[in-house]
Amino acid sequence: MKDQPSPLRETDDDARKLARVLLRSARHAAIAVIAPETGFPFASRVLVATDIDGIPVILVSQLSAHTKALARDPRASLLTGEPGKGDPLAYPRLTTQCLAEPIEHSNPFYARIRTRFLARHPKAKLYIDFPDFLFFRLKPEQASLNGGFGRAYQLDGNDLVIQSAANEEIAARATETVRDLVERHPDVEESLATRLKAPESGSWRICGVDSSGFDMISGDSLLRYEFETLAVDADHICSNISKIAYSIP
Repeated sequence: MKDQPSPLRETDDDARKLARVLLRSARHAAIAVIAPETGFPFASRVLVATDIDGIPVILVSQLSAHTKALARDPRASLLTGEPGKGDPLAYPRLTTQCLAEPIEHSNPFYARIRTRFLARHPKAKLYIDFPDFLFFRLKPEQASLNGGFGRAYQLDGNDLVIQSAANEEIAARATETVRDLVERHPDVEESLATRLKAPESGSWRICGVDSSGFDMISGDSLLRYEFETLAVDADHICSNISKIAYSIP
């Protein structure tokens, strides 16, 4: 009996980039955890943002079933990738297996994560500071990418994490970086939306930057752009964004 060919393709840079975009452009995701009472998988929906290193972050109530499950067993899977018209299985999606780490108010990363989460989910301001809500960082361990029919890839968790010594410096100046860029170029966000062919859903604004790219938001729509190479500092981010916005097509 002949061996069956592997359904997996060799993971290349295009697959890694697609996986990163699917994870970092998600505003919400399906999360699967292990129910402590039964041992069965338990699926729910969560809002998602990303930390400065690209690691997904969720904000959850301590009263919810998936939060209680993560407190007992940190293993979880996130499903990201939105279908469009027609067959939903024809659209790319990413399943990321993660280890959840709670981020308490006393954590030095808390203020940064809170700021980045609210930039992507401004309506969460209504409850983000309730005492029974907390953040989890979901560190990717491995991932399965389905890029559409016949395009399956296996990825390592590190393929989804921004490995840069500049992360902390960029995080400390992120808000200032975006503010200064917009002050120097008042039309930069409009130019980016046009250049990147963003949906005409209203005005777009930059809601997050990191050394690997930037995020733009308009209402409930989110757009993620990945740089060709990692930015080494905030000035490099501004330079990259300006080139994208104003370079001759």
